Parts: sequence; C-alpha cells; structure tokens
Amino acid sequence: MYYTASPDRYNNHCEYRRCGRSGLKLPVLSLGLWHNFGGVDFFENGRSMLRYAFDHGVTHFDLANNYGPPPGSAEENFGAIFQKDFRSHRDELIISTKAGYLMWPGPYGEWGSRKYLLSSLVQSLKRMQLNYVDIFYSHRPDPDTPLEETMMALDQAVRSGKALYAGISNYPADMTREAAAILRSLGTPCLIHQPKYSMFERWVENELLDTVEKEGIGVIAFSPLAQGLLTDRYLNDIPEGSRASKSWGFLKPEQVAPAIGKAKALNEIALQREQSLAQMAIAWLLKDQRVTSVLIGASSVEQLENNLQAQKNLHFNQDQLNAIEAILKGG
Repeated sequence: MYYTASPDRYNNHCEYRRCGRSGLKLPVLSLGLWHNFGGVDFFENGRSMLRYAFDHGVTHFDLANNYGPPPGSAEENFGAIFQKDFRSHRDELIISTKAGYLMWPGPYGEWGSRKYLLSSLVQSLKRMQLNYVDIFYSHRPDPDTPLEETMMALDQAVRSGKALYAGISNYPADMTREAAAILRSLGTPCLIHQPKYSMFERWVENELLDTVEKEGIGVIAFSPLAQGLLTDRYLNDIPEGSRASKSWGFLKPEQVAPAIGKAKALNEIALQREQSLAQMAIAWLLKDQRVTSVLIGASSVEQLENNLQAQKNLHFNQDQLNAIEAILKGG
C-alpha cells in the first residue's frame, strides 16, 4: 500500500532538543529498532510502526549492525521499508547505526578495531540501501584496542562521507572524556552518547551526565522502560508474547519477579498523573535537559502511540519526585 506522509507531522506532535552543543536537533522521543524489526518478526507490523512514528514527528530511527534476530536483519528490513516509504524523505530523517558486537566469525568480526568498524559500516549501508548514515556509533568500548584507533575509525567514517556524525555507546565517564578529547583533536567532535538509562538503571547519574554536559555531548537513553518492566505488562506476571516470554529476548523471567513490587508502586503515581507507567518512566528521563532524546521501542502501533503520549506531561512536582525516589531506593 502506497504511503503518503502526514502533512501535519511537524505540527506540535513532538518536541525537538539540541544535541549537546551541536547544530543538530533530535526529537525527544526516537524510535529504536532493537526489537520487533528483525527476520523473526512480522514485516508489515514494523513498517506500520515506522510510518506512524514519522507521521507524528519522530524523525530519528536508531539501528545497529547486530539488531534482529538474526543479526543484520533489522537493517535489511529497515532498508526495504526505507525504499518503499521514506526514500523521498531522506533529508528529514536521522538514521543511526552502530558496530561493536559480534557480526561474523574470525578475529575481525567484533569490538573496536578500524578493520571491524569500517567494514561493518560498509555492510550496514548495503543492508539499509543507504549512501550514508547520520550517526555512526562505537557500540561498546574495546578493552584490547587503543581508544585512539577506535576514534580514528569514527573520524574516517565521517570524513569519507559514510556518516555525518560520530557517537559512542555504553562508555563509562572516564573513557567518554578521553574519547571526546581524541575526536575533538581530530576535528570530528563526539555528537552523542547512548547509555542504558531508566528508573531501574541509573549508573549514568554518578558521573556520566556531568561529563557529557561539560564536553557538550548529547545523550540518548536506551531501554527507558527496562525491557518492559516499567510498563503495565508485568504488574502481575509474564504475559504470553512479551519479551520475557521469548527465548531470544534479552529480558529473562528471573528479572521480572524482583521488579513487580516497585512497578506496582510506581504505577500508582503514574495513575495520579493521568499517565501510564510507561509514559511516566519516559517523562521522568526527559525531566533532565541533558537528555536530548529517549529511545522508545514498541511491538505495535498501539504501544508506540501510548509511549508518544508521554510528551503531554513532562512536569513533575517535588512531592512526586520524592515519592518516586523513595520507591526506587526502597528494598
């Protein structure tokens, strides 16, 4: 079915924030293709979610070479959808991908060497049928490759025209400072850092958020709903079809039980705010202006629609913040 983008897509559907000290703005909610866009998933469902997102002002689609399963299939599916629906809108889109995790056998198929990163980027562009990506990330730090080599590979990706910006993901604060200094010296500033950040995963608050602010780097949080634990899906048990019920998912059943009590208590605050738990969890991240964008995932258009509604109430009063903090720090 032919797709015509909504002419109303930029009319107050989505807020945009400047990414660090760069000239680039990102929507406060971006769509991540980590789950539900792979070869094991229904193609037209992913296509419908991408269309809905763009029609509601979401201009940033985030991928990685290993997204699937199988690895690479999310990029392949996205490429097919892009050609069918979004090719004429390329200049309205921010498309990102990453390299760092295992993609092919042998010593050159993962981590952070120049050989791996640049080879992976060529493969990603081929799968997505693109001439360039807007952001290319080092997906994780490599303990055995000099950081200079990894950052020089990102710099080369930008200078070659295969990427417009360089980013890092899952880097601790000290390595973030060092990576930023190297990239700055090369003339390719670090645009953005993508850490795991949610109410249940707060390591970035210890030092990283202060570091990126000082360095002028934007932040885009992934797993804001803790793989679905911060939604109403797991308030009682593990429903059929959920991430925790799938053998290939990252969320394991043993992770669900300890979170149920806190999720129920948080859900009561969300209801008082006239939000779903997912909406409140997303809004809670965006209360910090250092967070440029939050990566939301979805398994259906309905779920995506629900998450996008988080933007309607991003304000928290002090009593709400105190109550949330008490729940999160409780046993």
